Amino acid sequence: MTMDVDLPSQTKTNPQPSLVVGASSSNAATGNDPHQLFKLKRWNPVALWTWDVDCDTCAICRVNIMEACLRCQSDAKNESCVVVWGDCNHSFHNCCMALWVKQNNRCPLCQVDWSVSRVGK
Repeated sequence: MTMDVDLPSQTKTNPQPSLVVGASSSNAATGNDPHQLFKLKRWNPVALWTWDVDCDTCAICRVNIMEACLRCQSDAKNESCVVVWGDCNHSFHNCCMALWVKQNNRCPLCQVDWSVSRVGK
């Protein structure tokens, strides 16, 4: 499979040989490869990303996990509200989970015994 790529620096007044992927050097220079399937004129890459959490809201206070919890928002604390992950890979605000564990030492979502895996943003 060959692919012909026109680079953005090329202009009509100063033509340069196109890049042909997977072809021999003689065919790449001329651009006359009979097995060429298509010619790539432009490529616009798109990237997606996500936080390293299974769910993006705290199941206890129902606020986005990357924002301060309701208690921290109402107290107007200057420090950031950190996220805590359990061994089950569920995540919650540390403030919310600290109150939850006092009443019930199980994950609010899957009901396994709560054990902290990591803490951070």
